[in-house]
Amino acid sequence: MSTIISPSLLACDFGNIQRDVEMLNNSAADWLHIDIMDGVFVPNISFGFPVMEAMNKHSKKPLDVHLMIVNPDQYIETFVKAGAEIITVHYEACPHLHRTIQHIKSFGIKAGVALNPHTPVHLLENIIEELDLVLIMSVNPGFGGQKFISHAIKKVAETKTLIQSKNSNALIEVDGGVNSENAPLLISAGANALVAGSFIFNSPNPSETIEKLKSI
Repeated sequence: MSTIISPSLLACDFGNIQRDVEMLNNSAADWLHIDIMDGVFVPNISFGFPVMEAMNKHSKKPLDVHLMIVNPDQYIETFVKAGAEIITVHYEACPHLHRTIQHIKSFGIKAGVALNPHTPVHLLENIIEELDLVLIMSVNPGFGGQKFISHAIKKVAETKTLIQSKNSNALIEVDGGVNSENAPLLISAGANALVAGSFIFNSPNPSETIEKLKSI
Protein backbone atom coordinates (compact mmCIF):
# COMPACT_ATOMS: atom_id res chain seq x y z
CA MET A 1 0.00 0.00 0.00
CA SER A 2 1.36 3.43 -0.92
CA THR A 3 1.72 6.01 1.81
CA ILE A 4 -1.42 7.97 2.63
CA ILE A 5 -0.91 11.74 2.30
CA SER A 6 -3.19 13.96 4.39
CA PRO A 7 -2.48 17.65 3.73
CA SER A 8 -3.20 19.87 6.72
CA LEU A 9 -5.67 22.62 5.91
CA LEU A 10 -4.28 24.62 8.84
CA ALA A 11 -1.66 25.78 6.33
CA CYS A 12 -4.04 26.62 3.49
CA ASP A 13 -5.05 30.14 2.43
CA PHE A 14 -8.03 30.87 4.68
CA GLY A 15 -9.24 33.47 2.21
CA ASN A 16 -9.38 30.82 -0.51
CA ILE A 17 -10.38 27.64 1.31
CA GLN A 18 -12.67 26.43 -1.48
CA ARG A 19 -9.90 26.89 -4.05
CA ASP A 20 -7.39 24.97 -1.93
CA VAL A 21 -9.83 22.14 -1.18
CA GLU A 22 -10.58 21.80 -4.88
CA MET A 23 -6.84 21.74 -5.60
CA LEU A 24 -6.52 18.85 -3.14
CA ASN A 25 -9.49 17.10 -4.80
CA ASN A 26 -7.53 17.12 -8.04
CA SER A 27 -4.24 16.07 -6.44
CA ALA A 28 -2.86 12.72 -5.27
CA ALA A 29 -3.83 13.51 -1.66
CA ASP A 30 -5.80 10.75 0.06
CA TRP A 31 -7.35 12.57 3.03
CA LEU A 32 -7.82 16.17 4.14
CA HIS A 33 -6.41 16.76 7.62
CA ILE A 34 -8.41 19.20 9.71
CA ASP A 35 -6.90 20.41 12.99
CA ILE A 36 -9.52 21.49 15.53
CA MET A 37 -8.03 23.59 18.37
CA ASP A 38 -9.88 25.11 21.32
CA GLY A 39 -7.34 27.47 22.91
CA VAL A 40 -7.45 25.33 26.07
CA PHE A 41 -5.82 21.99 25.29
CA VAL A 42 -3.45 23.82 22.94
CA PRO A 43 -2.56 27.55 22.89
CA ASN A 44 -4.31 28.30 19.62
CA ILE A 45 -7.81 28.38 18.13
CA SER A 46 -8.50 27.10 14.62
CA PHE A 47 -11.65 25.98 12.82
CA GLY A 48 -15.19 25.74 14.11
CA PHE A 49 -18.09 23.70 12.78
CA PRO A 50 -19.27 26.16 10.06
CA VAL A 51 -15.81 26.25 8.45
CA MET A 52 -15.48 22.47 8.61
CA GLU A 53 -18.93 22.07 7.06
CA ALA A 54 -17.86 24.36 4.23
CA MET A 55 -14.72 22.28 3.68
CA ASN A 56 -16.82 19.12 3.62
CA LYS A 57 -19.20 20.67 1.08
CA HIS A 58 -16.37 21.07 -1.42
CA SER A 59 -14.22 18.07 -0.51
CA LYS A 60 -14.37 14.83 -2.47
CA LYS A 61 -11.96 13.11 -0.06
CA PRO A 62 -12.29 11.84 3.52
CA LEU A 63 -11.98 14.43 6.27
CA ASP A 64 -9.28 13.34 8.73
CA VAL A 65 -10.27 15.32 11.83
CA HIS A 66 -7.72 15.81 14.61
CA LEU A 67 -9.31 17.07 17.83
CA MET A 68 -6.88 19.07 19.97
CA ILE A 69 -9.57 19.95 22.49
CA VAL A 70 -10.65 19.18 26.02
CA ASN A 71 -13.84 17.16 26.57
CA PRO A 72 -14.01 15.89 22.99
CA ASP A 73 -16.86 13.48 23.79
CA GLN A 74 -19.49 16.22 23.87
CA TYR A 75 -18.68 17.23 20.27
CA ILE A 76 -18.19 13.84 18.55
CA GLU A 77 -21.67 13.62 17.06
CA THR A 78 -21.48 17.21 15.79
CA PHE A 79 -18.16 16.51 14.06
CA VAL A 80 -19.65 13.42 12.44
CA LYS A 81 -22.59 15.49 11.17
CA ALA A 82 -20.09 18.08 9.86
CA GLY A 83 -18.49 15.40 7.69
CA ALA A 84 -15.72 13.69 9.68
CA GLU A 85 -14.84 10.21 8.43
CA ILE A 86 -11.90 9.82 10.81
CA ILE A 87 -11.81 11.37 14.29
CA THR A 88 -8.62 11.33 16.32
CA VAL A 89 -8.61 12.40 19.97
CA HIS A 90 -5.65 12.99 22.25
CA TYR A 91 -4.71 10.43 24.86
CA GLU A 92 -3.87 13.33 27.18
CA ALA A 93 -7.40 14.80 26.89
CA CYS A 94 -9.43 11.62 27.46
CA PRO A 95 -9.65 10.21 31.00
CA HIS A 96 -12.10 7.55 29.76
CA LEU A 97 -10.37 6.77 26.47
CA HIS A 98 -12.03 3.43 25.76
CA ARG A 99 -15.48 4.99 26.11
CA THR A 100 -14.49 7.86 23.82
CA ILE A 101 -13.22 5.47 21.14
CA GLN A 102 -16.40 3.39 21.34
CA HIS A 103 -18.46 6.57 21.05
CA ILE A 104 -16.66 7.56 17.84
CA LYS A 105 -16.98 4.09 16.33
CA SER A 106 -20.69 3.93 17.16
CA PHE A 107 -21.24 6.37 14.28
CA GLY A 108 -19.60 3.99 11.81
CA ILE A 109 -16.45 6.06 11.29
CA LYS A 110 -12.77 5.43 12.08
CA ALA A 111 -11.31 6.28 15.49
CA GLY A 112 -7.76 7.27 16.33
CA VAL A 113 -5.64 8.36 19.27
CA ALA A 114 -2.92 11.01 19.12
CA LEU A 115 0.15 11.06 21.35
CA ASN A 116 1.99 14.25 22.25
CA PRO A 117 5.79 14.13 21.86
CA HIS A 118 6.34 13.36 25.58
CA THR A 119 3.65 10.65 25.84
CA PRO A 120 5.05 7.09 25.65
CA VAL A 121 3.63 4.57 23.20
CA HIS A 122 3.18 1.78 25.77
CA LEU A 123 0.21 3.66 27.26
CA LEU A 124 -1.83 2.43 24.28
CA GLU A 125 -1.18 -1.23 25.07
CA ASN A 126 -4.67 -1.87 26.45
CA ILE A 127 -6.55 -0.13 23.66
CA ILE A 128 -4.48 -0.62 20.50
CA GLU A 129 -6.75 -3.42 19.26
CA GLU A 130 -9.72 -1.00 19.29
CA LEU A 131 -7.99 1.68 17.22
CA ASP A 132 -8.06 2.36 13.50
CA LEU A 133 -5.29 4.94 13.77
CA VAL A 134 -2.44 6.08 16.00
CA LEU A 135 -1.28 9.65 15.38
CA ILE A 136 2.29 10.35 16.46
CA MET A 137 2.84 14.06 17.01
CA SER A 138 6.28 15.07 15.75
CA VAL A 139 5.84 18.64 17.02
CA ASN A 140 4.12 20.02 20.10
CA PRO A 141 0.51 20.52 18.99
CA GLY A 142 -0.98 23.96 18.51
CA PHE A 143 0.81 25.66 15.63
CA GLY A 144 1.85 24.82 12.09
CA GLY A 145 5.33 25.28 10.70
CA GLN A 146 7.24 23.88 13.68
CA LYS A 147 10.52 21.98 13.56
CA PHE A 148 10.29 18.19 13.38
CA ILE A 149 11.13 16.33 16.61
CA SER A 150 13.34 13.46 15.47
CA HIS A 151 12.42 11.21 18.42
CA ALA A 152 9.13 10.66 16.59
CA ILE A 153 10.89 8.20 14.28
CA LYS A 154 11.65 5.92 17.24
CA LYS A 155 8.05 6.28 18.46
CA VAL A 156 6.75 5.19 15.07
CA ALA A 157 8.88 2.04 15.27
CA GLU A 158 7.66 1.38 18.83
CA THR A 159 4.06 1.82 17.70
CA LYS A 160 4.59 -0.61 14.83
CA THR A 161 5.95 -3.20 17.25
CA LEU A 162 2.97 -2.74 19.58
CA ILE A 163 0.49 -3.04 16.69
CA GLN A 164 2.11 -6.25 15.46
CA SER A 165 2.31 -7.77 18.95
CA LYS A 166 -1.43 -7.23 19.48
CA ASN A 167 -2.50 -8.14 15.92
CA SER A 168 -4.04 -4.70 15.59
CA ASN A 169 -5.03 -3.25 12.23
CA ALA A 170 -4.30 0.34 13.29
CA LEU A 171 -2.56 2.65 10.85
CA ILE A 172 0.28 4.91 11.99
CA GLU A 173 -0.01 8.58 11.05
CA VAL A 174 2.62 11.26 11.72
CA ASP A 175 1.85 14.96 12.08
CA GLY A 176 4.28 17.87 12.40
CA GLY A 177 7.24 19.12 10.41
CA VAL A 178 6.96 16.33 7.84
CA ASN A 179 8.97 16.95 4.68
CA SER A 180 10.80 15.08 1.90
CA GLU A 181 13.86 14.58 4.14
CA ASN A 182 12.23 12.90 7.12
CA ALA A 183 9.37 11.19 5.24
CA PRO A 184 11.54 8.25 4.07
CA LEU A 185 12.74 7.68 7.66
CA LEU A 186 9.18 7.73 9.00
CA ILE A 187 7.95 5.34 6.32
CA SER A 188 10.86 2.97 6.94
CA ALA A 189 9.99 2.99 10.66
CA GLY A 190 6.41 1.96 9.88
CA ALA A 191 4.36 5.08 9.16
CA ASN A 192 1.36 4.52 6.88
CA ALA A 193 0.09 8.11 6.67
CA LEU A 194 1.82 11.49 6.64
CA VAL A 195 0.31 14.85 7.51
CA ALA A 196 2.03 17.84 5.92
CA GLY A 197 0.88 21.44 5.98
CA SER A 198 3.43 24.18 5.44
CA PHE A 199 5.66 21.88 3.38
CA ILE A 200 2.82 21.39 0.89
CA PHE A 201 1.02 24.72 0.86
CA ASN A 202 4.16 26.88 0.94
CA SER A 203 5.74 25.00 -1.95
CA PRO A 204 5.70 26.45 -5.49
CA ASN A 205 3.50 23.60 -6.71
CA PRO A 206 1.47 21.95 -3.90
CA SER A 207 0.06 19.20 -6.15
CA GLU A 208 3.53 18.26 -7.31
CA THR A 209 4.80 18.25 -3.72
CA ILE A 210 1.99 15.87 -2.72
CA GLU A 211 2.90 13.63 -5.64
CA LYS A 212 6.54 13.54 -4.55
CA LEU A 213 5.60 12.63 -0.96
CA LYS A 214 3.25 9.97 -2.28
CA SER A 215 6.03 8.39 -4.35
CA ILE A 216 8.54 8.06 -1.50
